[in-house]
Formats: sequence, C-alpha cells, structure tokens
Amino acid sequence: MTRDTQRLDALAQEVHASFEDTPNARLQEILRGLTRHLHDFVAEVDLSFEEWEAAIDFLTRTGQKCDDVRQEFILLSDVLGVSMLVETLNDIETPDATDSTVLGPFHMVDSPVRELGENISPVSDGQLCVVHGTVRDEQGQPVAHAVVDVWQADTHGFYDVQQPDKQPQGNGRGLLTADEDGKFYFTSVVPAYYPIPTDGPVGELLHATNRHPYRPAHIHFIVAAPGFRELTTHIFIGGSDYLDSDAVFAVKDSLVREFVAREGGTANPCGVTGAFVEAQIDITLHKEGGDNH
Repeated sequence: MTRDTQRLDALAQEVHASFEDTPNARLQEILRGLTRHLHDFVAEVDLSFEEWEAAIDFLTRTGQKCDDVRQEFILLSDVLGVSMLVETLNDIETPDATDSTVLGPFHMVDSPVRELGENISPVSDGQLCVVHGTVRDEQGQPVAHAVVDVWQADTHGFYDVQQPDKQPQGNGRGLLTADEDGKFYFTSVVPAYYPIPTDGPVGELLHATNRHPYRPAHIHFIVAAPGFRELTTHIFIGGSDYLDSDAVFAVKDSLVREFVAREGGTANPCGVTGAFVEAQIDITLHKEGGDNH
C-alpha cells in the first residue's frame, strides 16, 4: 500500500498549529517539538495498530506501578537513558561543579534528620564505612551549613522501601547539615551492587531486549544551599561489578571513589575506633547567577 505522505504531513501540521495560542512560550516549544518527533517516529517505524495498543498498555501499567515508594516512570526514563541525557544537558551549564547523575526510583521517602557523624544504616549488617567530604563553591570556598541528603542500598542490595518487614523506613538514609566549614561526615555500611526492580513493565522491557538489570554499588547524594543550584549525584565504589555496564547509564568516571580499608585507631571525623572503610567525596556547587567564564 502506498503511503499518503501528503496526508501525514497535513496531520502533523494541523497538530503543530493547534498549539498556536499556548500562552506559555516554552510549553509551546516543548509540545511542538514533541509532537513533531513523535509523528516522525511513528511514521518511520510504520507503527501498527496492535503495536500502538501494546504501547498504550505498557505506559498504562507503568503508571499503575507507581506509588509512594516506587516510581516506575523514573525507572523507565533511567533505562532508556533519558534521565542521564537530561543530567548531561544540564551539566553543560555548570562545568566547574561536581558532575550530576540520576535521581533513581527510590528517593520517595523523606530521609530522617541525622547529626554529623551518625550512622545512617543503624540496623544494617556489613562492613562499616566512614564517608566524608566538604561542600565548596566553584572558587573553592566552603559552603557553610549546606544540606546533604544521602540514601543507599544495604550490603544485600536492598533499599528500606523494598524490605519493609526487615528494614525500618529511613534505614540507609540521612539528612545532614554541613558545619560552618562545609564539612559533612557520617557512617554507614558499604553498599552492594544490585538489580533495579524487574517486577514491572520496565523489567519486561529489559527481558525483551536481553539486558541485565544491575547497577554498580553507590551512595546517592542531593546537596543544596541557598543561592546555589541543587545537585543530585552519586559516589560509585571503585572496583564494583557493573561499573562499565550500569543498567541506567549513570556512571561517570569523576564520581568513582576508592573505599579504602583502614585499621582500628585510624583518625576519622566520626570517631570510629575499630576497623572501617573510608571514602571521601568533595562536592562543588554552582552558584546561581554566577559567571564562571
């Protein structure tokens, strides 16, 4: 059957024109770009009606899988590389700040407020680690009292929200306030690599494409301070499995850190007296309205 390209073009132009009176210019730009590329995509792959129905069903079930502790749409964005694309585009504007990376699907629970030096994983077993760093601006000056939100999986690769019968809500999470010199520090356990959830539509997608679901071991951070752009990032554990094939494409070399074994009696900001593993990550925030060039 010969494709009526003139009719397809006319339909696309009609949809494009329907946004003519959109009051918000940026919304108009986004919707016009979206529909243009979407129409081109559907025409390029010659989408069948059955495939369209399957896509609608997939997206419907993706939304139905979302709840207060699980965000399947973020997971879908992650495994398609869209989350990292957005992060990378925004990093271009802040070349001197710490690299950002994906939020992930499990920042759906408020982290409990914790004091500097406190254990954010009090009920988790495993190797004790001390994590510390300094929050600075792009000129190297400390950012006093920055808020540092951290969360992580345990040594078995599970977040608290995945095991409500084994981990209390808030285990593996902490909301810290850096001191006047921008320093933050806490203890935890060394997290394990783990699979992203595969019991929903995103898992079906990975299975259908013969992709593995694993993420290398990491700790999440959101760092914020008045007058600065909020930063979402990770530290990845050097030597972890899947550093070169993260299921959500989130690894950046600048965010990989060595977790170094220390003997008992080694000085540390948390006052740990026994053996521990140490990791350091210094955070550089971008000052809003600043000019770095």
